[in-house]
Amino acid sequence: MNHNTQVEMFIDKKRYESPNPTTGAALYLLGKVDPNTYDLYLEVRGKGDDELIPNDNTGISLKNGDHLFTVQKKLNPGGECH
Repeated sequence: MNHNTQVEMFIDKKRYESPNPTTGAALYLLGKVDPNTYDLYLEVRGKGDDELIPNDNTGISLKNGDHLFTVQKKLNPGGECH
């Protein structure tokens, strides 16, 4: 396995370069994702559920061109709109 390589990836359609492998916590920091408000997901190509990226030291292997996106943790579909 080739360690300490850089990959080009995207968080909410914004381009970043990340060491590979990396950690979930590092990806939250890189994308300036507030873990109290948002979860970070890796988009799975084809069929299958997108993968939740934990905000911890779990190892994450990325591929060039991977897309990650944020989702608000607490959605209130019946809530009042402002």
